[in-house]
Amino acid sequence: MSGHIHHHHAPESDRGLILAVGINFFLTFAQVIGGVISGSLSLIADALHNLSDAASLGIALFARKISRKPADEFKSFGYQRAEVIAALINLTLLIVVSLYLVYEAVWRIIEPQAVTGWIVVVVAGIALIVDMITATITFRMSKNNMNMKAAFLHNLSDAFASIAVVIAGTLIILYQWYWVDTLLTFLIAGFVLWQGIVMLPKTIHLLMEGTPKNLELEDIRSTVEELEGVEEMHHVHVWSLDETRVALEAHIVVTVDKLKEVELIKGNVKLALKEEFDIFHSTLEFEHHHDTNCEEKA
Repeated sequence: MSGHIHHHHAPESDRGLILAVGINFFLTFAQVIGGVISGSLSLIADALHNLSDAASLGIALFARKISRKPADEFKSFGYQRAEVIAALINLTLLIVVSLYLVYEAVWRIIEPQAVTGWIVVVVAGIALIVDMITATITFRMSKNNMNMKAAFLHNLSDAFASIAVVIAGTLIILYQWYWVDTLLTFLIAGFVLWQGIVMLPKTIHLLMEGTPKNLELEDIRSTVEELEGVEEMHHVHVWSLDETRVALEAHIVVTVDKLKEVELIKGNVKLALKEEFDIFHSTLEFEHHHDTNCEEKA
């Protein structure tokens, strides 16, 4: 199946993901301990973000394995949409974590706490190295893949957060500006929330079988109706099977009577759909303008 071509090096990329999951869980544990000892909320915030990263990478890995399963009688279109569901779960996690961090930061304003800056700098520095390694792994797999793109955004935001935490820890060491820790927590949470809000509608649109953003139904109709022998195209439905495959079903009214002529028109319609709109899966029902029907399932 053409939709599975981009998984050619799947085992190698899976090993990279397994490594990324392992080091992110280890990093989360180290950051939580460092945050508790130092009293740094931003370090704990970064730890929670890393935990969501580890979870997102685990979900992404599981979804990639499911998506490679061939189509069967239960899932006739295949399992590739599992990766889109994983993206939805990951983005939801991002939003929930960011809202929790805002809640914790508000309480830190009400009850300020001293922070041990050098612990923050050391732990956040280690976190930055891990984040960069993980982001590199997921970036290589993120092209044309919403699931891995969501995972990569997790990692990228973590890298930025770690840099900010290092800066905050340095300011605390030099000037005892403990309020920077709380401010940074708000900034990390806001950035994470923004990421989730931007990507979530795109993911939901695909799961709701919405018309792909780059396609207009009227353009498809006009292109098909310009073909010889086609009188009208109606009952047009276009949706994404996954991130790479688009499906269409429609009724085509033709001006010819013979089945051989209808077959010729069918071939021309399918060719136009492929060449003009990258639609490789189409289900077409042909009708004569005197209501003589002939169907074709493809």
